[in-house]
Amino acid sequence: MVSKVSTSLAHYAYKVNQLQRHEAEAAMAGGINLFQLMARAGAAVLSQIQQHFPAARHLHIICGKGNNGGDGYVIAKIAHEVGLSVTVLVMAEREAITGDAQQALILLEALPVKVNFYQQNELKVASISAFQADIIVDCLFGIGFSGRLSPTLEQLIIQINNQPCARVSVDVPSGLNADLGTVYTVAVKADLTVTLIAYKQGLLTGQAGNYVGNLQLETLGVNHVFAQLTTTACFRQSERNLPSILPRAPCSHKGHIGMLLAVGGFETFTGAICLAAEAALRSGASLVGVCCHKQSRNIVLIRQAELMVVADSAQTLSSSTLLKKIKVIILGPGLGQEHWSQALFDLVITLPQSKVVDADALRLLAEYPIKNSQWVLTPHPGEAAVLLSCSIAEIEADRFSAVKKIAQQYGGICVLKGAGTLVSDGNIVWINSTGNPGMASGGMGDVLSGIIGALILQSVDLFSAARLGVYIHGRAADIIVQKYGQIGLLASDLYPEIQRLINAESY
Repeated sequence: MVSKVSTSLAHYAYKVNQLQRHEAEAAMAGGINLFQLMARAGAAVLSQIQQHFPAARHLHIICGKGNNGGDGYVIAKIAHEVGLSVTVLVMAEREAITGDAQQALILLEALPVKVNFYQQNELKVASISAFQADIIVDCLFGIGFSGRLSPTLEQLIIQINNQPCARVSVDVPSGLNADLGTVYTVAVKADLTVTLIAYKQGLLTGQAGNYVGNLQLETLGVNHVFAQLTTTACFRQSERNLPSILPRAPCSHKGHIGMLLAVGGFETFTGAICLAAEAALRSGASLVGVCCHKQSRNIVLIRQAELMVVADSAQTLSSSTLLKKIKVIILGPGLGQEHWSQALFDLVITLPQSKVVDADALRLLAEYPIKNSQWVLTPHPGEAAVLLSCSIAEIEADRFSAVKKIAQQYGGICVLKGAGTLVSDGNIVWINSTGNPGMASGGMGDVLSGIIGALILQSVDLFSAARLGVYIHGRAADIIVQKYGQIGLLASDLYPEIQRLINAESY
């Protein structure tokens, strides 16, 4: 498998203040001014609208008073010129429109396009259902929005979301925080979001998945200049910039790849450890041993003949002759939080092998915190909240800070699961681009642990293994969902696609 790492701007993700500081500078360095950049933005968005909604004939464009509204005036002007029917609602008084947005509005007002201005002394916004449209184009707010919407704008966005037509947001769905991916009350639920110049990190994770729809990037021809003006430690992971696994020599045998040990499976939690261990086998681990409760032993052996049960307690594991052969340990799936579980945790956590720490082991780690550079922690938001002694709401309010804090506090690599899974070493953050809502089913996290554990055996470092594992996990689910749909997707359904993807030249 060849490395696919690329330095394209399409793989970078930025904070809002970086765009605000360098947008004008990038335009100037590219030989244009901000009004010309606005003109490019409007043309690019309309092109995306025509590409994705070729049958659309009437656009209803809703604009704010800033430059995002200016983009909307450009869209309206060009749409009229190409023969589309256009109406415009401006959520501001005419006198409030200034700068480049005003220049764009003046050009629009020279055309026979109906522009309606909202008056501050009106009691409510007129119902937008009065404007029959194929598409509502959301140009209310740009990247600078944060905080809470006014009651008037909340009601407007609710109306927008209730209309039986497609919705397109320019740059960011209005109401969504472009830095954090959070929504305070409501936001436009776009079918298509056309984001401009570069990806904003908040569009790629967390609640953003409920609002952005089909996310498309338009760099407006200033991408290379912009990348030279500012740096970022946040990246969007796609099939074009994945790490590679180490090639296998023709004379490789199972000892070269190495043995993995999966620790967990307390009594009635056998399924979790089976899923993790089986996923490790399908992901390339040559030998997989299992340490599980004695009542789980027979189920493990029946489920998969290639698995070895090497111990059933901390005592038997500590005396196992196989312990020295083990290169990687997965700790946590189905481990429980009993005395048996605690004893195994206390033993395994001190062993020198690289580890994947998941599920119940994360909760035990929070009770007895230590730091280790040689592990990958894979919490979902609930487990992340336990690790950081905070609420789930606080984790989801700033997933970027949370994933870095866990890696800094506990060491190694943190994988914060969820929509737009984040992978961090405490400094750099990668945002995963694969996965779907069908993965909200039991055992998916256990399979991910197995994949990452096996990839640690085959990768140059833990970060690479975690990144590639997260991508393949989500991509396997995406492929299955394309064939059969999201409902009823099982964790074990992923095995054939995991094996195929790991062996593929291209994802």
